Amino acid sequence: MAKQYTELSDELTNFISDQKIYFVATAMAEGHVNLSPKGMDSFRVIAPNRALWLNVTGSGNETAAHVQKDGRMTVMFCAFEGKPMILRLYGTAKVYHHYDEEFASFIDLFPVSLAPDKFLT
Repeated sequence: MAKQYTELSDELTNFISDQKIYFVATAMAEGHVNLSPKGMDSFRVIAPNRALWLNVTGSGNETAAHVQKDGRMTVMFCAFEGKPMILRLYGTAKVYHHYDEEFASFIDLFPVSLAPDKFLT
């Protein structure tokens, strides 16, 4: 039976940080769902109800367009090793570009080798 949580516990946050791949899905009211695999140490939980995703590969244009129009996003983590678990984060997102003030406060949370052009939180 699925469980729903109001915030991420330390256990769930640790599970997220252990995953090497995760999936990001977005959609607008009309059109198709955009679903992409992600990884490369590009996800951070920054508060019990807030996470940060660094968009490092691919165009990201469709995801960003969906987020700017609608904001809905689902992030899914699957355990491919160890105890079976699937964790979905449902929420709304916002895009931060390199020229946005918030970008500078988030960039230091990620390895220097990941040269981003925008964040989605």
